[in-house]
Amino acid sequence: MAAVAFSQEYPKKEINIDAFVQELFSQQEEDIDYEDLYESLFQLYAHPLNLNTASRDELASTYILSEEQLNHFFSYRKVNGNLLSIYELQAIPGFDLPTIYKLLPFVEIRDGGLQQDNRPLWERIKAEPTHYLLLRYDQVLETKKGYTPADTNSTGELNQRYLGSPGRLYARYRISHSKDFSFGFTAEKDAGEQLTFQPSTRRYGTDFFSFHAMLQNKGRWKNITIGDYQIQAGQGLAVSSGFAVGKGAETITTIRRNNLGTRPYTSVLEYGFFRGIAATYGFKQVDITAFYSNIRRDAHLPAATDTLTEAEDYYTSLQTTGFHRTPSEIKAKGNVAEQSAGTNVLYQHASKNLQIGGTFLHTLFSSPLAKRPSSYNQFEFNDRQNYIAAINYSYVWQNFNFFGETASSQGGGTGLITGFVSSLTPKLELAMVYRTYSKSFHSLYGNAFGENTRNANEKALYWGIKLQPIRKITLAAYYDRFSFPWLKYRVDAPSQGYEYLGRITYKPTKTIMLYAQFRQESKAMNQADNSTAIDFLVPAHRRNFLFNIDYPAAKYIFLKSRVQGSSFRQDNVPTFGYAIIQDLTLDLGKWKASTRFALFDTDNYDNRQYAYEKDVLYAFSIPAYDGRGTRKYLLVQYQVNRKLELWARYSRTAYRNKNSISSGLEEIEASHRSEVKMQVRYMF
Repeated sequence: MAAVAFSQEYPKKEINIDAFVQELFSQQEEDIDYEDLYESLFQLYAHPLNLNTASRDELASTYILSEEQLNHFFSYRKVNGNLLSIYELQAIPGFDLPTIYKLLPFVEIRDGGLQQDNRPLWERIKAEPTHYLLLRYDQVLETKKGYTPADTNSTGELNQRYLGSPGRLYARYRISHSKDFSFGFTAEKDAGEQLTFQPSTRRYGTDFFSFHAMLQNKGRWKNITIGDYQIQAGQGLAVSSGFAVGKGAETITTIRRNNLGTRPYTSVLEYGFFRGIAATYGFKQVDITAFYSNIRRDAHLPAATDTLTEAEDYYTSLQTTGFHRTPSEIKAKGNVAEQSAGTNVLYQHASKNLQIGGTFLHTLFSSPLAKRPSSYNQFEFNDRQNYIAAINYSYVWQNFNFFGETASSQGGGTGLITGFVSSLTPKLELAMVYRTYSKSFHSLYGNAFGENTRNANEKALYWGIKLQPIRKITLAAYYDRFSFPWLKYRVDAPSQGYEYLGRITYKPTKTIMLYAQFRQESKAMNQADNSTAIDFLVPAHRRNFLFNIDYPAAKYIFLKSRVQGSSFRQDNVPTFGYAIIQDLTLDLGKWKASTRFALFDTDNYDNRQYAYEKDVLYAFSIPAYDGRGTRKYLLVQYQVNRKLELWARYSRTAYRNKNSISSGLEEIEASHRSEVKMQVRYMF
């Protein structure tokens, strides 16, 4: 067997984040929080799992190992004890070199037995090498309308403008050790926001500030977290953290959620997390987690109708953009207080093959939500409080993992998801998921597998398959059939649809990879440009294809070529779009550089093209190519020494069919948009 080029003290393998992202997010869409997903992925990379203590859920959450490989790994560890070297992965049945190389960035070997670090916490913190401060600045170079002098509108009032500078500032501090402790904070000022200390508007320096302090494995206390956090329990019907991928080119492992418990929240998305305290206590085979959160959410409260009438104490929607650039956006900041309290109980059989858990979450707002009534949203959450109770299970039998969760929310709405992932043979994997979410099911922190953005108004059945007929070729496909029992936005009747994807990957060598992919989605929508009094549905078909090749041109030069396109057809009127992309990466040790040139042409926004771009560390970029034009960027990275690392990035999109870009205060009166980004990381 060929030896793997690493040792027990191997330099940490740099992740090919581009290839990993393409595997998980093969078809990018705009309604997914890639920043949160990417943040979770990089946290796993920065704080790798100890193979001697990692649980099945933790290893499964890397989305790399099949059920058969997971079984072989834990059988090997049970029989042979702790792994002494990373070399031992080659001795585990089913662990081939491609799997090991893909797994290396996320795992390490540390002795958890007699050599366990028993120094006091303060000494362990002082000696921790993963201790850093990161600073970032980025800015769009062209002037947006929001930064121009205010003018007077038709009513004689001054139009609003951004109050702050056009630069975006980001700071991040973190010190942590896997399974032991984690402390850190994140601060951000978005473009257009002010750096100001103004308690009356709930602004304290930077517009957003997040912090956490977490201790783990202190006797029976498995986790104590203060500050900002997320919880991943069951299949995500009640509570779900950021790293939930869903449908994509990885057709098997990504459909299942894993019980990861409490995780620190370190992203800059200003919603979808708890702020308070959470603690997990372990007793024999049971883990009990209790948590409490008190946080303020953005919302516009109605103004008084006259001088004698007070404003009504309700809001029509929560604001989730996190922007506080104009007086009206600042006025909405933190208007609604949200309190959440809940518990999760998880039982694990001594064999580690069976898990049964239960979750309860109660959420209370200081003001009731009262959405503007319409036909499609009459079953949406409209109240001051909500509770949800859920029961989940996971059972491993041979090379099958059966899992599921059922939940009920206030008002009687229910949700159910159940399925399995399996390794039928070493070369064949199969997965199935059935889910049904009623139209009145309200889960404010849920994110289970599904077609809709939220888990409501959906019934569906998903099948996924992955086949490796020979070592160098992998075939993957899925088919998802779904229906929506009630109306949706721009869908004024119950409807149904389907989606399928097929992908073939060919890897003739360790450094060359080719793949081709086709995806089709069919849904019913209101007919466009309908002049009749009654909306009626017509099918809308979206097809996407892509072909990609990664290959080395020389010892230090790596190339990536990609062609992708789409068609959209509604009411027999087809439209099209495509993008041709060429990437080049240069690796000279301390110096690294990546660049791209892309040519795109789309008939309309329905054919916009998304393509992942390399960015500075802990940043994520998937711009939409819409219209006709070119896109290019240059990313340079320099490792000054072991402690100091620098990044610089320049990107520019030029349009051939536009004289202005975007709209409203984001409008740029030019045919191009340019952005610069600079970042520094110092390791203490």
